Amino acid sequence: MNFEGLDPGLGEYTPGLDSSMDPRLDPALLQGVELDPDALAVPVSESMHIVEGMYSELHSVAAEVGIPVTATHFDLQEELLWMGNHRGHASSFFGPTMGRYSSFQVHMTDDIRHIQSMDTGVLFLTKNNLKCLTRGGLIMFDYTTEEGADMHSLILTDNNTLLMGGLQNYVAELDLTTVQETQKFTVEVPGVAIMRQSNRFFFCGHTSGKVSLRDLRTFKMEHEFDAFSGSLSDFDIHGNLLAACGFSSRGLNGLSCDRFLMVYDLRMMRAITPLQVHVDPLFLRFIPTYTSRLAIISQTGQCQFCEPTGLANLADIFHVNTVGQLLMSFDVSSSKQALSFGDSGGCVHLWSSAPEVSFNSYSRETELALPCLVDSLPQLEWNHELMPLSLLPMPLTSTEPLLSDWPTSLITPSPRRAPPVDPEILRTMKTVGFIGYAPNPRTRPRNQVPYKIKDTELEYDSYNQVPESPIGRDEEPHLYMVPKKYRKVTIKYSKLGLEDFDFKHYNRTLFAGLEPHIPNAYCNCMIQVLYFLEPVRCLVQNHLCQKEFCLACELGFLFHMLDLSRGDPCQASNFLRAFRTIPEASALGLILADSDEQTGKARLGRLIQSWNRFILAQLHQETLEQEGPQAYRGASSSTLGSSGESVIGRLFGCEVENSSLCRCGKETVRSSLTLLFTIHYPEQSSLDKMIEEYDFAEILKKSICLEQSTQAWCDNCEKYQPTVQTRNIRCLPDVLVINCEVNSAKEAEFWKAQTEVRLISPLVARIHSHAFTKFKLCSVEGLTFDTQAEDMRHVWIPLSLKMCISKTQGLEVSSLSEGVEAEGMSVYDLVVIVSHIQDARTGGNLVAHIKVGETYHQRKEGVTHQQWYLFNDFLIEPIDKAESAQFDVNWKVPAVLYYVKRNYHPKYDLRIKNPINASVLLTEASLARKQRKSHATFIPLMVNEMLQAADLVGLDAEFVTLNQEEAELRSDGTKSTIKPSQMSVARITCVRGQGTNEGVPFIDDYISTQEQVVDYLTQYSGIKPGDLDAKISSKHLTTLKSTYLKLRFLIDTGVRFVGHGLQKDFRVINLMVPKEQVIDTVYLFHMPRKRMISLRFLAWYFLDLNIQSETHDSIEDARTALQLYRKYLELSHNGGQEEFRKVLKALYEKGRKLDWKVPDIDSADGQGSPKSTAVFPSVMGL
Repeated sequence: MNFEGLDPGLGEYTPGLDSSMDPRLDPALLQGVELDPDALAVPVSESMHIVEGMYSELHSVAAEVGIPVTATHFDLQEELLWMGNHRGHASSFFGPTMGRYSSFQVHMTDDIRHIQSMDTGVLFLTKNNLKCLTRGGLIMFDYTTEEGADMHSLILTDNNTLLMGGLQNYVAELDLTTVQETQKFTVEVPGVAIMRQSNRFFFCGHTSGKVSLRDLRTFKMEHEFDAFSGSLSDFDIHGNLLAACGFSSRGLNGLSCDRFLMVYDLRMMRAITPLQVHVDPLFLRFIPTYTSRLAIISQTGQCQFCEPTGLANLADIFHVNTVGQLLMSFDVSSSKQALSFGDSGGCVHLWSSAPEVSFNSYSRETELALPCLVDSLPQLEWNHELMPLSLLPMPLTSTEPLLSDWPTSLITPSPRRAPPVDPEILRTMKTVGFIGYAPNPRTRPRNQVPYKIKDTELEYDSYNQVPESPIGRDEEPHLYMVPKKYRKVTIKYSKLGLEDFDFKHYNRTLFAGLEPHIPNAYCNCMIQVLYFLEPVRCLVQNHLCQKEFCLACELGFLFHMLDLSRGDPCQASNFLRAFRTIPEASALGLILADSDEQTGKARLGRLIQSWNRFILAQLHQETLEQEGPQAYRGASSSTLGSSGESVIGRLFGCEVENSSLCRCGKETVRSSLTLLFTIHYPEQSSLDKMIEEYDFAEILKKSICLEQSTQAWCDNCEKYQPTVQTRNIRCLPDVLVINCEVNSAKEAEFWKAQTEVRLISPLVARIHSHAFTKFKLCSVEGLTFDTQAEDMRHVWIPLSLKMCISKTQGLEVSSLSEGVEAEGMSVYDLVVIVSHIQDARTGGNLVAHIKVGETYHQRKEGVTHQQWYLFNDFLIEPIDKAESAQFDVNWKVPAVLYYVKRNYHPKYDLRIKNPINASVLLTEASLARKQRKSHATFIPLMVNEMLQAADLVGLDAEFVTLNQEEAELRSDGTKSTIKPSQMSVARITCVRGQGTNEGVPFIDDYISTQEQVVDYLTQYSGIKPGDLDAKISSKHLTTLKSTYLKLRFLIDTGVRFVGHGLQKDFRVINLMVPKEQVIDTVYLFHMPRKRMISLRFLAWYFLDLNIQSETHDSIEDARTALQLYRKYLELSHNGGQEEFRKVLKALYEKGRKLDWKVPDIDSADGQGSPKSTAVFPSVMGL
């Protein structure tokens, strides 16, 4: 047989996105396998018509680009094709068109190895986990196998029982009704990797190359076939035939793919003539349609059909177009009409033998999600005397309290205990198991309980009573204990999103809060802490480097937004996006899953202290690396870091000397730099019930100069010896950072005891003289703080400390009364307290008490004073200094303290020099490998075109969805948004607004993203799967930081942006743009209390243009917005405001008649059609 002329390149393998993600088969199955690079490859024409009875490619879809598809499965009940990938994500596709039906995460780390559909749900098997989910993604059960298990396959023995096998010495039987393991069947090592079933036997395939036949009831081995000397890759059974493929040993060369299929006759239990094929077989399946055909699949995508008892024909070889990727999974539908292939590039290929293919012979109807139909609201005749006023929507704009906002004393619930059981019932009751039976004594009416109001009020008037209900026992005390301003705040979303949410109700200051709905936004309070440290604020805004994900750069951008804001909340989305990419943050467990944040499982107190330690170290490292090759191109170099010391190190750093003294007398001394200290509490005996009073300054001193005994290696003794380790400091930091480490009940009891001692000690004399036995520390409405100046003596944490280092006594720390100067000592003032609010109803939250300095008030309000504020995400409220330092550890637990040295500012340069200059607009290389200059969609600005203040720039952005919104249906049928969808910018376009090249884009960047995209929104964004992938994209691909710098430069220059719906665009991009620099056409052509009009309708009505007919294009939208602005200037200047108002009225009338839909181009209503001539002639040559 002549094989010359065949293309050997089809056998080559193109590596994946990353070497660590190089897709391959299970190592246990392919240990030592060497695939022949010169394997036979048969070229197949790409354009192939489907011929009845012949398999050819019908459809292919990219499930998740670059992530290998490890399992595919045709649903046995519905017309669905399931796939699972290497990262534990599952997706389903509906029908032969492969429309996405559902997509969800099955496991956070492990790959999906087997998928099996049932009547009620779908089973997904990973390495040590079996999960059953509905076809929509809701979890039905989650079963974790024994530790050390390595599962590979499962098989349903009946509707309620399954077997799981893997690379261990047993096969587990699981009852699906109780989700419990019923029994284990012992098998030989190395276990079972593949399982099949017939009406006679269970067939188990082993990695050793053997196939064992086991009894259906006892699972005992009846027969065994030694198929291959190396390893087994796949086998299948049909009728009386068993066919297997695998690998054979080749001596020292390891394993090689065997091109002979082993075929066994199950009637005589012996092998028949092996079948030689022309491909390297990795998968095989029987496809019994007219005959017992076998489909043999190679890893390079070659597919051969042949009879198991005949000869393989070279003409029966077809090729799956995997674009150089390897096949990782394969399945056949129950109707035998469809084949599915999953490759290492994340694509799923559907092959069919008929144009109208069905996966099952009799499939039930699939439930498809209905589109959200929103009816237009009817017109309200508000002049009608019978029209109820409650139908008129009224926003909350008044600063006065609402009538429905009742005082706490009037809404205090009064718990009512259930009445006791009648003694006669208890006396005559007979217990059977855990159920009691007794005759009805007929002492009260049936199903009625008397309600004694007066008795209830007398017995349960105090909230300190513990309710009988377990639910009330958890919730009631917290309802009173946590003041409203400390509770977790949430944003109420409406149809307009955030536009009608009154943030001013929560923040009446000019400082900016931070929104909490972004993943990992628990650190909002610490971001505010860093912002209100003037040297840190100036440092990060002067910092700029070339690293794509630099937390110092992102903090600088965020702090710039906080500077510009006048009380409006900001988002830390870009900062948190970079934070999630830092490997150290993930290793320290600082990145939370959404479920942990929502359910309150995270230990926020310990988490924020770890985050505090991490961010200081990260900023110290990043600002230290700024000089040299990391400096951004063209950015003005900073003087920081040139001496080998960062500003963070000078500000927070303290040089410590660690001494280790062995009992043999040898002492080892090491020096290091520490950025914060942790409080170590004194040991207390559990038998000692007396509360001992401690001074905070003394505990702080012992925590800084720590001395402890531990086992350590001694070079002199050459073994581990008890050593005394001592820490001393050589200098005092400018900012003293303290982690409180109140992480257990023991530390919480210590804080509680010290607070009580401070509170009770002034009353001891009165207690002895008047023999008081009880006194009340809190009001009926709950715990209230004393906020008068004379009550500061009840606060355990001093507001000021004095510290010095002497040569004789070492470190000296003591408390300092307010207003007292300490000569010869450094005075530290408390400026930050971060607290963990423990609220069982909301899962808890973190708040910060910050003493805002004079410079911040001067910039925001024009006044010079200092004030303590409470920062609770977007809730900001001034508070008294005593309230900030008082703690009730039942709900308010201290986490982080910041003390700053008085008059430390002159040591630092507090000037901000904007490091972003015009060089960011220069031509830059695309990240995409396939992008060519001939595909360029924009022309960068020339030197003579550099924009000036007040110049026009057309802007439009397109987005993709990272997380879908979470919503619930109310009882009246309306939808309530719990958490909005998380969007990410995917494309940003800026076009020239004046000059000869007006309308020509100078920025058209596609933004690369490393996060998983849930929905590309192609219909609305024009972004397709693969456009954001540097490996396969042909677009001009850049990083978000690069494009962000371009927009920041344009904003700082003072240009005016023209666009449609820019408010949302800037919000997702995370930019704060002054209102005078934004010209939004959605508001130019808008009448008060009327609906917003789409760009497409405005373009058709005013410009006679038909845009967005199929999909959106940001260049087209930006140009159209510029034209509409020109049209607005023309209409308003020519006829004045009155004439323009008439034009708007006509616009709204026309829109209502057409239901705001643009008529077809060839419609006969006389409304005109889009212009055929270009609006910007100079653009035609682009």
